[in-house]
Formats: sequence, C-alpha cells, structure tokens
Amino acid sequence: MAIGLNLHRFANPGRFLRLADRLLPWLTPASVGLLALGLYLALIGSPPDYQQGETVRIMYVHVPAAWMAMFVYLLLALSGATALIWRHPLSEVAAEAMAPLGAGFTFIALVSGALWGRPMWGAYWVWDARLTSFLLLFFLYLGHIALTHAFDDRQRGRRSAAVLAIVGAINLPIIKFSVDWWNTLHQPASIARMGGPAIDPAMLWPLFTMALGFQLLFFVLLGLRMKAMLLEARHRAAAFAR
Repeated sequence: MAIGLNLHRFANPGRFLRLADRLLPWLTPASVGLLALGLYLALIGSPPDYQQGETVRIMYVHVPAAWMAMFVYLLLALSGATALIWRHPLSEVAAEAMAPLGAGFTFIALVSGALWGRPMWGAYWVWDARLTSFLLLFFLYLGHIALTHAFDDRQRGRRSAAVLAIVGAINLPIIKFSVDWWNTLHQPASIARMGGPAIDPAMLWPLFTMALGFQLLFFVLLGLRMKAMLLEARHRAAAFAR
C-alpha cells in the first residue's frame, strides 16, 4: 500500500509539470550538444572500417536508434502495466506520448538498416529473424497508436493499447536473441558480451555519445509531449466547468 501511495504522489500531473519546467531547459541543450558532438566524432573523429569503409558510419545512427526503439517499447509496456494495475492517469499520458516517439526511432532504425544492408548484403531487405521481429516492433507501435484513438471512450482506448503493449513485450527478447537462436545476416552481439566490446574505442565512443544524445532527445520530446497533453486536458476541464 505504501508503494502505491508513493507512486501516486510521483504521478501527480501538477508535480510533473513543475518538474518538466525545471528540467527541460537543461536537457534540451544537453541533448543537442551530445548529438552534435556524436555526429562530429562519427563523421570526422572515427576511422573508416577496414572491411566496410565509410559505410560503417551509418552504424552511428542505426544502432542507437535500434537501442532506443527497444528501450522505449520497454517503457511503454511498463507504463501500460502501471496504468492497468494502479490506474495512474500520468502513466496513460506517458504511454500515449511515447508511442509515436518509439515508432519514429524504429522507423529510423529500419531505414538506416536498409541503407546499410544494401552495400553489405546486396539487398535493402531480407526476411531474417532480426529484421522481421524488428518490423513487427514497428507494427506494434502503430497498433498501440491506432488502439489509443480507436474508441470514443479515451480510457477504453488507452487500456486496450496498454494490453497490446504488455503482450507485445514478448517480442523484445526475440529481437535481442534472434542472432543467437537463428541463422541471420546480423552479426552476434559485439558490445554487450562476455569479454568486453569487440569494437575499437575510436568507434565505441562516438557510438555511446550518439546513444546518450538519442536518449536525452527522447526524454526532452517525451516531456514536451506530456506537458502539452496535460495542459490541453487542464484547459478542456476548465472550459467544461464554466
């Protein structure tokens, strides 16, 4: 019970708006600065790959976008579970706000992966396990967005979308371990693996910088979207009360 009360305290919309007003002016320039630094390191500071040449630079967008696509979906499923179990209105708002952002990251990962795959594999697309499961992730995001707006009753739509997000989370380990479970064109894990990363530090630092920049950008956009949605709901409630 104490945990539930603490969560309700942190889920207060007014408290969130005050926190967003304090954090967003700092997070916004930090995200822009990290992305600018990451792009500089990726395009100028890092060496070309001895096999892939300059094509490897697509990695600095593709990999962080793929990480973010999975990270955001995990948050989406957790927000859906929180909304269904504790009926937190802020969790529902967060889920609705982050689903289009996650779909955007997934789309960037799919497009950049296709551009990277063409010179490496000779094709923009192949139906291997990781690509197929990642495409399914994109459709799960689209399904969540569609379900959220499919009913006249907004609460019913959000709860239906929450159920989809929770069920769809089973796709995350499939994406992660698909290269180990099946024969795919994707290489095995080269960063999070026993024995340490297999990537040269000259490439690893730009990759981590871009990943952190993408993550901060996500939280900035999420904060802005949630803030706009909460203020819109407050204005609607005030107009209805007149």
